[in-house]
Amino acid sequence: MGKSEFGKGCHLHLIDGSAFIFRAYHALPPLTRKSDGLPIGAVAGFCNMLFRYVENNTGDDAPTHAAVIFDKGSHTFRNEMYDLYKANREAMPEDLRPQMPLTREATKAFNIACEEIEGYEADDIIATLACQARDAGGRVTIISSDKDLMQLVGGGVEMLDAMKNRRIDRDGVIEKFGVGPERVVDVQALAGDSVDNVPGAPGIGIKTAALLINEYGDLDTLLDRAEEIKQPKRRQTLIEKRDQIELSRRLVQLDCETPLGFTLDDLEVMEPDPDVLMPFLAEMEFRTLTKRIADQLGVEMPVISDTPPSAEAVVQEDVPFDSAAYECVRDAEALQVWIDRIYERGYVAVDTETTGLNEMIVDLVGISLSVEPGQACYIPLIHRDGSVDDLFGSDALAEGQMPLEQALEMLKPALEDDAILKIGQNMKYDSKIFARYGVDVAPIDDTMLMSGAMHAGEHGHGMDTLSERYLSHTPIPIKPLLGSGKSAITFDKVPIDEATAYAAEDADITLRLWKAFKPQLHRKQVTTVYETLERPLVPVLAEMEMHGIKVDREVLSRMSNAFAQKMAGLEAEIHELAGETFNVGSPAQLGEILFDKMSLPGGKTGKTGKYSTGADILEDLATEHELPARVLDWRQLSKLKSTYTDALQTHINPDTGRVHTSYSITGANTGRLASTDPNLQNIPVRTEEGRRIREAFIAEPGNVLLSLDYSQIELRILAHIAEIDALKQAFADGQDIHAMTASEVFDVPMEDMTPEIRRRAKAINFGVIYGISGFGLARNLRIPRGEAQSFIDRYFERFPGIKDYMEDTKAFAKEHGFVQTLFGRKIHTPEINAKGPKAGFAYRAAINAPIQGTAADVIRRAMIRMPEAMADLPARMLLQVHDELLFEVPEAAVDQTIAVAKDVMENAADPAVHLAVKLTVDAGQGANWAEAH
Repeated sequence: MGKSEFGKGCHLHLIDGSAFIFRAYHALPPLTRKSDGLPIGAVAGFCNMLFRYVENNTGDDAPTHAAVIFDKGSHTFRNEMYDLYKANREAMPEDLRPQMPLTREATKAFNIACEEIEGYEADDIIATLACQARDAGGRVTIISSDKDLMQLVGGGVEMLDAMKNRRIDRDGVIEKFGVGPERVVDVQALAGDSVDNVPGAPGIGIKTAALLINEYGDLDTLLDRAEEIKQPKRRQTLIEKRDQIELSRRLVQLDCETPLGFTLDDLEVMEPDPDVLMPFLAEMEFRTLTKRIADQLGVEMPVISDTPPSAEAVVQEDVPFDSAAYECVRDAEALQVWIDRIYERGYVAVDTETTGLNEMIVDLVGISLSVEPGQACYIPLIHRDGSVDDLFGSDALAEGQMPLEQALEMLKPALEDDAILKIGQNMKYDSKIFARYGVDVAPIDDTMLMSGAMHAGEHGHGMDTLSERYLSHTPIPIKPLLGSGKSAITFDKVPIDEATAYAAEDADITLRLWKAFKPQLHRKQVTTVYETLERPLVPVLAEMEMHGIKVDREVLSRMSNAFAQKMAGLEAEIHELAGETFNVGSPAQLGEILFDKMSLPGGKTGKTGKYSTGADILEDLATEHELPARVLDWRQLSKLKSTYTDALQTHINPDTGRVHTSYSITGANTGRLASTDPNLQNIPVRTEEGRRIREAFIAEPGNVLLSLDYSQIELRILAHIAEIDALKQAFADGQDIHAMTASEVFDVPMEDMTPEIRRRAKAINFGVIYGISGFGLARNLRIPRGEAQSFIDRYFERFPGIKDYMEDTKAFAKEHGFVQTLFGRKIHTPEINAKGPKAGFAYRAAINAPIQGTAADVIRRAMIRMPEAMADLPARMLLQVHDELLFEVPEAAVDQTIAVAKDVMENAADPAVHLAVKLTVDAGQGANWAEAH
């Protein structure tokens, strides 16, 4: 078909390519090409949509011209106007990124014009083409539901929402915006757009904006006459924010003068060419679609093979482990060979060997690299020569090593190159080591995190476990190399040949695991979890950990002394109650006092014949006698003293004066972070003594500590997941949720609420999240078990959706072997079909996991977004403690930091996609952590 001049009688279809792609991506489960694991789910959906489009657009109303219009890059002329434009948009899912160019290829394979222009959005290209076509006398149908395009409707231009098969004309625009297409820009300029980060006029939404525009005629008139507006707040906003509103208008106004490198005549509809389309579909391995299109076009279906190109490209089991094959790199010439191979491959598995596990104080001993299974090297840097005579000292370096500075100088460009992927097992550790030596390792992949995303709840994610499970290989153990007890040595004392075998094998194993795991992420439908919740968290946590938090040693020391004195007083009281002295810290002696001498009920002996005196037993006995209650108090103080006020002093870094905890990303199956060395997440906050420990965590002079804490986030998630309208409404209205629950469950009017009734409702609210039983609630409230069970029964009667959620979750777990968070994190439940006590624990864990896991995902999303949001603020994120983030901020920047951090945290879950119940964050500040929280 030859080209004809576009004009009257022509009909142009303009397809919003991004809308098609994202609809295709979310409509289908993740699919991968069998031959190489390439993600192709979005491409498959996109091709199906294009085929349906071609099939359905025949007859008298068929288009004469058509094009699919795409965005090219994320930076456009609007970012020059306003650098925060679209700053809130989430990063593209990692499995979608490689599919984007394939959608362009698909469009061309169907012989449909495919257009995109650097620096301009697809909407601007569509606007320019629509205006040109309308001016030439033709008709235009824009196939999209994008509200920004509604400003183009009219004069022969209409929109088609292909998803709903609904045409949008002038009446449709008025229904959406309350004004005609010619005034849509004015309304958008006032209302703003949170998705695109268009600021607009604060407090003015679409409805109010439409009322104002309809009353005053247009935006300029409204702004010129703003002083006439009667409502004071609205009047003040329009006057003070005029510049912002006018900027917003420029941002939302589509550019109908986009410079095009083609004409309308170039968009003439063409028939698909089987010689182009069939090979493309076959290459994608779309069997069903290829067969349908081949039949439609009357051509022979091509042969489709899904055989991998080579065994090496997929699995590495055929390459045996051979430690003798690993190379010891001793000079620059040998290292350069490996660096050249890294650039040739585009990726490298890297691992560090150090003198210990504390990344803040250890020395870098050596570096191992691998670029192919079975091929790895070790670069020794500071190994000590144990054979050197004592005359020369024990710090003499062994021969045959590279100078540390030279090795790092050579590796630094590759380790920092954006085009080279660095692969590690627990990459946070290695990245912190390199950072201390001035090397910023990025981008990264982490096999430990991949395993966590795929197998949470199934097994551990350490290298030895993963190697044995997925590679059928037992790694060289570290213990024989380092020894144990008093004779243990650090890695720098290990002979270089033995170190090479051990260290290079680690890099080899890591590379093999990566090759095995990377394609599996798509197949197990956890790519988004890994790419948006796991991997991006690594640099965020690494920076937090390296910065640490200042701790006042003198405050801790005073507390330790105070706790010791109070413990002595409690011991005396306990001895008086017992009628004799005994070792309060001895469970055996305590058991004899409680059950033999005092004959208290509930005494049970274990295999050793000794009585059990665990906290659960003492809590039950505390209702019977004062002695067990005092022992519980003594134990709590003893734990606070040994675990915190004494131990924290040993964790203060001598160089920084700060404590540097380490967060385990895969430490909990639900996605919660685990703090270790020291654990700063389990400092008790329900007791006065526990809260006092936080007084020792202080800000530097001129700074304050700032605490931001999600308010009742797990109850909000429960209200959403279980669809409890009463709870949703209570949160929306800002009610006291525990008082509301008490009123509902106990039939007590809000005005007659007592602290005791509210406390009981609070215990039920939080207990239900963890699958609490009548027995557990009775212990918490210190009431009879029957009464506690009746409370729970009434709770479920009032909120039946919660019981339904629990039963549905258990059923899902039994059927699928896992449960999921709202963000797609899978928590496996291998014990869900067990019998006996294990089943009860598995049920409770399955019920809680989606709630606690979603809360963990929400705060992860906030943490990942925080560095960019605070890039221009002098604030540092120091700690994450479950639902709380702690920052150190100069006093002058507190208010601004609170505003930014609250916005990030409260919008970490998209109400339209994830969580319908609004999140709220409480903020506090002070010279120390206790004051801030």
